[in-house]
Amino acid sequence: MQIKNLSLSFGVQEIFNDINLRIDENEKVGIIGNNGAGKTTFFRIVLGELEPDEGKIILPNGARVAALPQVISDEVPDMNISVYDFISSARPIDKLNNELEECYKKLGDLTDDKELNEEYRKIEKIQNKLEYWDCYSADTILLKILDGMDISGDMLKQHLNELSGGQKSKVAFARLLYSKPEIILLDEPTNHLDKKTKDFVISYLKGYKGSVFVISHDISFLNAIITKTLYLDKSTKSMELYNGNYDSFIKLHTEREKTLKRQAEIQEKEIEKLQAIVDKYASASGKRKKMAQDREKKLEKLLDNKIEVPKETKKAKIQMNANRESSNMPLKVEHLSFRYDKNSEHNIINDLSFELFKGEKFLIVGENGIGKSTLLKLIVGQLTPDSGEIIIPNKTDIGYYAQEHELLDNEKTIVDNFKDIDISQRNLRSVLGRFLFFGDDVYKKVGVLSPGERSRVALAKLSLKGANLLILDEPTNHLDPDTQMIIADVFKDFNGTMLIVSHNPEFVDNLGVERTLLLPSGKISYYDKKIVEHFHDVNNKVNKRIK
Repeated sequence: MQIKNLSLSFGVQEIFNDINLRIDENEKVGIIGNNGAGKTTFFRIVLGELEPDEGKIILPNGARVAALPQVISDEVPDMNISVYDFISSARPIDKLNNELEECYKKLGDLTDDKELNEEYRKIEKIQNKLEYWDCYSADTILLKILDGMDISGDMLKQHLNELSGGQKSKVAFARLLYSKPEIILLDEPTNHLDKKTKDFVISYLKGYKGSVFVISHDISFLNAIITKTLYLDKSTKSMELYNGNYDSFIKLHTEREKTLKRQAEIQEKEIEKLQAIVDKYASASGKRKKMAQDREKKLEKLLDNKIEVPKETKKAKIQMNANRESSNMPLKVEHLSFRYDKNSEHNIINDLSFELFKGEKFLIVGENGIGKSTLLKLIVGQLTPDSGEIIIPNKTDIGYYAQEHELLDNEKTIVDNFKDIDISQRNLRSVLGRFLFFGDDVYKKVGVLSPGERSRVALAKLSLKGANLLILDEPTNHLDPDTQMIIADVFKDFNGTMLIVSHNPEFVDNLGVERTLLLPSGKISYYDKKIVEHFHDVNNKVNKRIK
């Protein structure tokens, strides 16, 4: 990939300024930068979805680029397609075989040499395409990917619109890997992956014969995958390529910033010294005047080449408080059962019972698609149980953070998404500023925001609810490490009760979780970090620690 004279602005906001860079083929590159540095924008230019103001990104001739969609429904018009048909359609082998069969049928009716030669050339092209798509080993490749991504035979029969958010992400990822592009673009690929699937993806991508570009806040994933780090500098609107993984980048970048800061401090002292001489002898005569003129020239030269130290990145300032106390048991679930297919005998939630106590942090864990998000939707009333009871006392005020941000209206601006909350425009702008939305940012439609920005909008709405029971479905997805740490501290000190679904061990481990509910078994155990990291391996241990 070659980046030549790349410049881009959105109105008065400059994103890239005259960038020139070359990245060798088959590199695994991590894209790093602060919020608003242009990471997702860079991907959109590579995909041809966005035209730069000047310059271009040059890809190898004929290189196929594929990106992992954040939301499948944005990319797939027919969500009623089966999982198997969706994944297998990534390689047009059936279509090419049909074309080849038609060509051979047509040969029997041709007598003209020119027409025969033309048909043979067409057959040769189709056969070359079939070879590219590994037509003889494609089934084996697909089975390896399905097994590694933990996509079962039962899931292959399901339709896309029947899947959970985590299952949709795994299916989309499997299709991407099977599609065999020369360049893969991944934007937060591990958000919905359990440890087993994540390990497979790491192994697969490390051996992948192609270029991989990754935007991720998952530091362990980046360290395992990338060979280069592309740093997008928001302050200078530039890009710089570093050798090595994320940890290597942090070390080099930190040292470089320290050196730059020391140089800037030395320069500032020299500027002050020269300025003092110029000011002291500005009206002098003779040698002193000449000295002042000499120092003034040196001062001008220093000011023209003044070292600019990057400003510290603004961080979100989040507050989350309950407006009132709840009862001693803000939620109770009794013998709850639910299934999506009413004609099926299989319940996704089966005879589940548990209760929450005021002030506790209660974690739900389980494999993707096992019913975690479904349980939360039942509790908040988005779904109706088939049997059982959900008891929510009058003193319980629920605040819900949805995994896929479905509570936000993508067609409305940020401010218009707060119309249902009683707050003045002045106070709303103040709150949005704490969540890093300034100036005209608040008039952007939610649909054009990055996933991380949408997460901050959803958190801002949640902060204004004043709820005493927070129901959180993967709240750290799409957030940068700094913001993850901030909300971990905020939720740790929250003065209400929390029901959490999260695959993020570092985040969960800092919350002060007391108990863990394991689905689908419904078993409750005391919190253990290993349950979050390796719940596939600790099911037996969990069963022995039942309360």
